[in-house]
Amino acid sequence: MQQIVDDIAAEMLSRPDRGKVATYIPQLACVDPAHFGISVVMEDGTSYNAGDATTPFSIQSISKMFTLTMALGKMGDAVWKRVGREPSGDPFNSIVQLEVEHGRPRNPFINAGAIAIADAIMMGHEPKETLAEILQFMRFLSDDDSVYIDEKVARSEQLTGDRNASLAHFMASFGHFKNPVDKVLGVYFHHCSLAMTCHQLAKAGAFLVSDGTSQLINSKVVGPQRARRINSLMLLCGHYDGSGEFAFRVGLPGKSGVGGGILAVAPGKASIAVWSPGLDVVGNSHLGTLALEQLAEKTGWSVFAK
Repeated sequence: MQQIVDDIAAEMLSRPDRGKVATYIPQLACVDPAHFGISVVMEDGTSYNAGDATTPFSIQSISKMFTLTMALGKMGDAVWKRVGREPSGDPFNSIVQLEVEHGRPRNPFINAGAIAIADAIMMGHEPKETLAEILQFMRFLSDDDSVYIDEKVARSEQLTGDRNASLAHFMASFGHFKNPVDKVLGVYFHHCSLAMTCHQLAKAGAFLVSDGTSQLINSKVVGPQRARRINSLMLLCGHYDGSGEFAFRVGLPGKSGVGGGILAVAPGKASIAVWSPGLDVVGNSHLGTLALEQLAEKTGWSVFAK
């Protein structure tokens, strides 16, 4: 396995076609597109790392899978009254479906859905309390207290977050929010600004490898059915309107972020995190997707493999 990740990292680091970094969030526009990291954490906790696997980056929308997990823990299936479970087929920040579907987001991984989830997990608490809970959860899952929220990225998102603010106010106009919109947005912008390394992120996703129990921290995070459902949502919706292409090419549940990271899960096998800041035309890591495609081919880990 170490040879496989070394070979993949060496090829990705040498490729000239790196995609384009996100520029609509100024802090992300400053990231060097030459980076590439990969971390594979096996079911038993053994890890294999290569490239920039220990360099922190902004996980952005990958955080939405973890806040969904928290919301399910707090509310159970009542979460699905707030958000749907279907692929959107539209860009991640689209407002069109919200109007047609009366302010209920199509799934928890598009921006509107994740903002609704942020409102759900607040439960009347102040943003600082909610963010402290999210940060504690991420540090617990990754078994690493150095995970942090990058305040510069959060401020950058707040200054350029007019579209997300519009989504939030539009949903609130349908009476769907329990907390003030500005406070919900503060939680959303900050949890998207979590900074983690590939290694930390792969460890944090380990509970989805083993039916909800992370052998890394010897703890049951969710039940088996819930773990399978989170994985199925990642497979269907984890890459926005590129989800079908990712399932076709890689065949693993995964969640991407515009910081260039992707968390993927091979059920019963491993949790994998890759990072390359350059994005493709739909906002997913170009080289990260290619690396995961190669990994799936070399290991036979696709969920569609015999």
